[in-house]
Amino acid sequence: MATIDFPADLLALELTAWEAQQAGTLTTKQAAAVHEAIGTFAKQAQLPRLDVEMGLKKAVRHPQAAES
Repeated sequence: MATIDFPADLLALELTAWEAQQAGTLTTKQAAAVHEAIGTFAKQAQLPRLDVEMGLKKAVRHPQAAES
């Protein structure tokens, strides 16, 4: 999978959702916002949605691995 240059707002949205998920406070509204933002970015970047979602999760949850 190629490295994707994610915009800061998308990274921040995913990070907030990830932190909420870990704390057990993730709401459906937060999850839906991330889902919608991923779809929008994937469409604009003309990339497969699944690649965008996987890359974003990797960038936020495992930043050291995403850099390599």
